[in-house]
Amino acid sequence: MTNASWEALSNRAVAASGVVYFLALLAHLVQWAALRKLPADVEVTTGRAAMAARLAVLLTVIGVGVHFVALLARGMAADPNRVPWGNMYEFTLSGTFFVGLLYLLFLRRFALDWMGPLVVAFVLSMMMLAVIWLYDPVAPLTEALYSPWLVIHVVSAVIATGAFTLGGIASVLYLLKERSTAERGYLARLPGVTSLDRISYRMHAFGFPVWTFAVLITGPIWAHRAWSSYWNWDPKEVWAFITRVVYAAYLHARATAGWKGRNAAIVALVGLATLWFNFIGINFFSSTSQHSYAADTTTTSMEAPL
Repeated sequence: MTNASWEALSNRAVAASGVVYFLALLAHLVQWAALRKLPADVEVTTGRAAMAARLAVLLTVIGVGVHFVALLARGMAADPNRVPWGNMYEFTLSGTFFVGLLYLLFLRRFALDWMGPLVVAFVLSMMMLAVIWLYDPVAPLTEALYSPWLVIHVVSAVIATGAFTLGGIASVLYLLKERSTAERGYLARLPGVTSLDRISYRMHAFGFPVWTFAVLITGPIWAHRAWSSYWNWDPKEVWAFITRVVYAAYLHARATAGWKGRNAAIVALVGLATLWFNFIGINFFSSTSQHSYAADTTTTSMEAPL
């Protein structure tokens, strides 16, 4: 296949995965509509709701698989072949892929069926944002990006981003559930606030060491290889460190001060805000970052996403 064919395949796979994610979201909506009038303590294992739930998970699995094909084809479209992290469009595709993948990996372990519609809606929305506003044609990477340390750095960063995002969703639902008095509907069927708080903590506890590995170990090693300096006070480096400090404060407060529930959820959402500002905001509001990749991918200033 030619490079143009690989790029066309990637674009078609992105569109196809978006359609499948949309169908998965519809299946989730059918599921929760069927459950809306039932008391929260009634477990449904048969009927339309159960069938819609199974269909939603199957469609999500297919969507994540096609999503992976889009990433693979994107990397194969470049000459030479490369990892699909050359610009903000590609990193958005990668980040949303890992959000969906981690959701599926943790689905049974933590019984995350209730999180499905929000995860699928988030992934679909971010992919639409990427296609409409962030798309760039395939272009070669700059020399600094051809490094195995970049691969390790970005893989660990996007895995942590996926875990923090899932933890953030659990924190949002905690705050909503805490204030809700509904006996029926979506919020009533969520796990109890104690379970939501515990799930959020576990997601953050998983993501934090991975983020630390990306920000304080692999990132500086790669920066030294690329720019002969372990730390450059680049805006993205600073905000990545701020994100780590916020999440460290979250985990430390839970372990030492016994912070749980509402206060912990608020701190977790502050961390999520710094994470996504680092991802999106820095690229649009900073003109000095060596990590800027929101503009034309052929410019020499384009570097890595984190």
